[in-house]
Amino acid sequence: MTPRIDLAFDLDAYIDKNKKVIDKRLILILKEISGPGLARSAMEHSVTAGGKRLRPILCVAAFEAVAEENVPDLLGRHPALLDTACAIEMIHTYSLVHDDLPAMDDDDLRRGKPSCHAAFGEAAAILAGDALLTHAFEVLSSANGAPGEIRLEIIRLMARAAGSRGMIQGQILDIQGESRTLSLDETERVHRLKTGAMIEAAVGCGALLGGGSAGERARLRRYASKIGLAFQVTDDILNVTGDPCEMGKPAGSDEKRNKSAYPSLMGIEKAKDLSRRLVDDALGAIRDFDARSDPLRAVARRVIERNK
Repeated sequence: MTPRIDLAFDLDAYIDKNKKVIDKRLILILKEISGPGLARSAMEHSVTAGGKRLRPILCVAAFEAVAEENVPDLLGRHPALLDTACAIEMIHTYSLVHDDLPAMDDDDLRRGKPSCHAAFGEAAAILAGDALLTHAFEVLSSANGAPGEIRLEIIRLMARAAGSRGMIQGQILDIQGESRTLSLDETERVHRLKTGAMIEAAVGCGALLGGGSAGERARLRRYASKIGLAFQVTDDILNVTGDPCEMGKPAGSDEKRNKSAYPSLMGIEKAKDLSRRLVDDALGAIRDFDARSDPLRAVARRVIERNK
């Protein structure tokens, strides 16, 4: 049975609507930070450089999938959801700032603009990344409109996903993998930790704030797990086949750094097949959800359609 998909759903309009609200709130959050101007400028440079806002959008979409209400001004009515979405993007941006550093991937281009260290220097970039990460948890802890126990669980989810059990562990395994060829299982583990953990946490936070049942949250976790891996498989493919002008970052960096990636391990076509199977599994996980989950379905389709 083919998973339900509403092909009429306009994902671009959905993203644009929510992205405008999230971006406006992100700018306000950063402007409220006091301290040295250089650090704040470096933070603003990285946060406002653009980007898909995939993780905060997934957080909002997961909320909508389980919440009882369906209102046009969702983020305006739920400040806790808006601040959680912004905190997720701040944590993601911090990871990109550090990922681009000379000691890591040494990339001078991010989202089509100079990476943070290229624009402000390595020391400022390190501190800007640190500041984005720590301030994100201040935002999470003070988000209005969510019960304390929900905020605490969201903080736990995000700390686990971003820390040594999630993204950091994946990054370390990725670096260690540059000295040898990883197996497919090892590569999957790197991607599930480095990329997938934050995507799963974003969906989980939205489902928690939306009041999802245990069963709903379990199905959304499966959806997010599959989407997270599919996203990284596609990223690996684009690193080989993508246009740097469209992607906003250099192509071919995985090969240059001797990283194990799906195209090199299984070939481009098999990697594409894997990404499609993962998306089918993700759609199957939310098969029984109603039309409120169409944004999640549309995001799943976009993962294998994207070119940047």
